[in-house]
Amino acid sequence: MAIYVMLTTLTDDGRKTIKQNPERIKEVNKEVENMGAKILAQYALLGPYDFVNILDAPSNEVITRVAIELGARGTLGTVTMAAMTLDDFIKGVKK
Repeated sequence: MAIYVMLTTLTDDGRKTIKQNPERIKEVNKEVENMGAKILAQYALLGPYDFVNILDAPSNEVITRVAIELGARGTLGTVTMAAMTLDDFIKGVKK
């Protein structure tokens, strides 16, 4: 499994949905897990992004499917980045 950081921004429709039904966030989290990714941590943000999500997924293909599926709904946009532990980073630099 690999770790990914997903930054999300709500659209106008997304903000309306969250205002009407804040629990929708947790429903989406379950849908993400049904697509094969596990949410390790999630935080609401103040600033240019609305949420940061730390996900564990088996492949780039799975996290791509998650990002495309969520974005296609029209309620949010995503920026997704692969992440690694510092130990793995240091190992890679030493090679």
